Amino acid sequence: MAVVDKDVAEKFLDSNPDFAKEYYDAKFRPKVISDLFKDNRTSQVNTSSFHELSMFEESEIIFDMVRDLQNNLQMEKAIFKFMKHLSFLIRADKMSLFMYRMRNGTAELATRLFNVHKDANLEECLVHPDNEIVFPLDIGILGHVATTKKTVNIPDVLQSIHYSDFVDEIQEYKTKCVLATPIMNGKDMVAVMMAVNKIGAPHFTTQDEETLKKYLNFANLILRVFHLSYLHNCEARRGQVLLWSASKVFEEMTDIERQFHKALYTIRDFLNCERYSVGLLDMTKTKVIFRNDAPLSCVPLPPYDGPKTPDGREINFYKVIDYILHGKEEIKVISNPPSDHWALFSGLPTYVAKEGLICNIMNAAQDDFFSFQKGPVDSSGWVIKNVLSLPIVNKKEEIVAVASFYNRKDGKPFDEQDETIMESLTQFLGWSVLNADTYDKWNKLENRKDIFQDMVLYHIKCRTDETQNVLVGKVTFSHGVGEEMPSYLIPGWQKLSEVLPSSETSELFEFHFCDFEHSHLDLVKLGIKMYYELGVVDKFHTLTRFCYSLSKGYRQITYHNWSHGFNVGQTMFTLLMTGDLKRYYTDLDAMAMVTAGLCHDIDHRGTNNLYQMKSGNPLAKLHGSSILERHHLETGKTLLRDPALNIYQNLSRSQHEHVIHLMDIAIIATDLALYFKKRTMFQKIVDQSKTYESWDEWTKYMRQETTRKEIVMAMMMTACDLSAIAKPWEIQSKVALSVAAEFWEQGDLERTVLEQQPIPMMDRTKAADLPKMQCGFIDFVCAFVYKEFSRFHEEITPMLERLLNNRKEWNALKEEHEAKLAALEAAKVTEEEVANATIAAKQGRTPTHADRQTGSQVHTQTGRQADRQSGTHADRQTGSQVHTQTGSQVHTQTGRQPHLGAWGTNHTKWKKTTNSIHLWGQAKSKRKTLRTDWSISETMNSSEA
Repeated sequence: MAVVDKDVAEKFLDSNPDFAKEYYDAKFRPKVISDLFKDNRTSQVNTSSFHELSMFEESEIIFDMVRDLQNNLQMEKAIFKFMKHLSFLIRADKMSLFMYRMRNGTAELATRLFNVHKDANLEECLVHPDNEIVFPLDIGILGHVATTKKTVNIPDVLQSIHYSDFVDEIQEYKTKCVLATPIMNGKDMVAVMMAVNKIGAPHFTTQDEETLKKYLNFANLILRVFHLSYLHNCEARRGQVLLWSASKVFEEMTDIERQFHKALYTIRDFLNCERYSVGLLDMTKTKVIFRNDAPLSCVPLPPYDGPKTPDGREINFYKVIDYILHGKEEIKVISNPPSDHWALFSGLPTYVAKEGLICNIMNAAQDDFFSFQKGPVDSSGWVIKNVLSLPIVNKKEEIVAVASFYNRKDGKPFDEQDETIMESLTQFLGWSVLNADTYDKWNKLENRKDIFQDMVLYHIKCRTDETQNVLVGKVTFSHGVGEEMPSYLIPGWQKLSEVLPSSETSELFEFHFCDFEHSHLDLVKLGIKMYYELGVVDKFHTLTRFCYSLSKGYRQITYHNWSHGFNVGQTMFTLLMTGDLKRYYTDLDAMAMVTAGLCHDIDHRGTNNLYQMKSGNPLAKLHGSSILERHHLETGKTLLRDPALNIYQNLSRSQHEHVIHLMDIAIIATDLALYFKKRTMFQKIVDQSKTYESWDEWTKYMRQETTRKEIVMAMMMTACDLSAIAKPWEIQSKVALSVAAEFWEQGDLERTVLEQQPIPMMDRTKAADLPKMQCGFIDFVCAFVYKEFSRFHEEITPMLERLLNNRKEWNALKEEHEAKLAALEAAKVTEEEVANATIAAKQGRTPTHADRQTGSQVHTQTGRQADRQSGTHADRQTGSQVHTQTGSQVHTQTGRQPHLGAWGTNHTKWKKTTNSIHLWGQAKSKRKTLRTDWSISETMNSSEA
């Protein structure tokens, strides 16, 4: 094969470029590229002296940069090699890299690579944190570049207003010209790269700027990759810190010290420091001492003039916990540390506790503000280099401790990301204090509750002498006696029944039972008698003490007192026995239902649910709905939890759960809002009962389904709670006045305490409207339940009959009141017409149509005023529902007669009508008026606000 001359080959390739491209693409390109990326390949560019670079040499430099980026895992090493190449390309005498960072909230630039040139070594140019030069952004050309984020080319630094020569003085170097550019990550500043003193020329040229900007993409890429990698590692550390600290915080909820210790020790590997300490602050705000001359008197300490926390506490570290991670791991706990302890000697923890700021000391030895110990702090020879100190703040914004972290493991000072991680940790620890505080408060509240409950039971619980008032003179017993229970509390029921009042004489089985003639103690005895008549007395042996304590649990208020509670229980007893509703329930059920009736309003305050919410009563915060009903239920359960009062103590667990469940349903059912929801269901049960021909089959069917029995029981509670409306007129009229008096008392409270205008039903100035409100209350609340019960069991019909009779009485009073208002209106109209006629006569003319029109207007206006007085229009504004038992029987303990307005002060003076008015006919003929009236009555009797 003939040898081809080199010149001929070059000439052929130059004349055939397509062939040359195809040949090199097929033969040499993969190999060439592979050789370029070999790790052991040496650069083909001669950098010993500055010269113009060929395209091949420049490409070689670019591939060297890419290879360095691929192989170097350290940011400083990769950026150092880039700066060496760049200094050769632009012929810079020296280049430096300044990293942007935040220190205690202030931005600054710190040297990372300094005085890099084409022949430099990394060890010589890498700046140790102890020797770094820091530029604030308001000083020097570097600060100007970082602030404006623009490249600057200064031919003569002496002509620049931003030039600062303090670095030249330190280095004994003369800076003539500068080329500096910012390195950005999006809009965020990362670093500033600066080249000084152009070799072979007086200053850097425009071509140098273009070269710098072109190759700056490599620097951007290098810094961005390592910056994102660093951020990823920091976020991973932060997540681990929070995760592990959370797991330990919730393991320990009783003590703050143990909580902090567990969390901080668990996360020690993620904190990236050699040592850290936590100083716990005394949380006492005021202190007292005992004087020697007066040992029994406490006086305040002398005025304290030292540093204080933002909330005014003296800064006193009562304990320091020191975690040593360098060398052998160790934990030291120093109680009551002296002020010269190395962790407190510098004054940094005190300053952080005083100001509540995060402090990052990057060079402790050179810091002028704090006095850090210069030499080793202990025998291990460990020296403080840099410190990051943060306050631990709880949810109340009180500083509870100060955490200080010393010496980052890689030798660098703590940066902004370290501050973020440590701040997240201290913030979480501060919030976790809430767990310990809450647990401590919960324990205190539990203890306080037990104390208060014991105090309440002491005053409510039946005493021995009070029991003797019920069981006087009886010494014969048929049951065994327990140690804690005196023998006279457990007599045989035959002997005890001789002491109790007669059921026939007291009319205990009658729906028209009246408590007016019975004393407080008599009602207690009758309560016990009901349990005997139910046949359950042999099963419960603490009956006497329970009934007496129950009566003492009711407050001495106008209406919702023990008399009302007993009447509800007695009506429940009558419905079961006389009304024959007990056929659907067991003895245990009947016992729970009568007990619920007696307990249903215990500790009533004389105000409704809406008032509890408006006044901010703790009951409203404790119970979301049916506020008072749930309070009555819990109070009754509290009595039953006392062994001496628990009438269910001999029941099995399942039986006990059953009776408590029935009491829950029964007492909550006194909320009339629930009554309106259950009316349709009850009506369907009554309709279904009419489809059975045999009572036995119907009774068997009812007993099989718990839900049906509970619905009937709930309606029974409503019928009992409203039972006073179905008493004889002589009883019911008095009870209605007691109810009204209690509501007027609440209205007075709303006007004086809450400074609000009460609704008409609560306003004693609207007392004359009581008959009208009673009619509406009967029509739209009471009539349904008694009508349906009369259909359900004919034995309950007497209650409906008395309800209708009371409706006639109230309607007569209402009509009498309306007649008086009409007469007053007519008198006003007549007086106005006479006045107009007199005026016309004086003017010498006859009354005109305009005069008569004026009288008509007066008449119309007067009528509207009367309507407003009688509640026809104004009452429509009443939309809230207030719980009351207007129709329930009550005996007013105080004996006061409330004000009755225009229709007298004694029920015996009321005029009775002989006209027979049918209930439903009245409802149809005056539906609009009655619905307006009901808006008042609903407000008066519903328990939902």
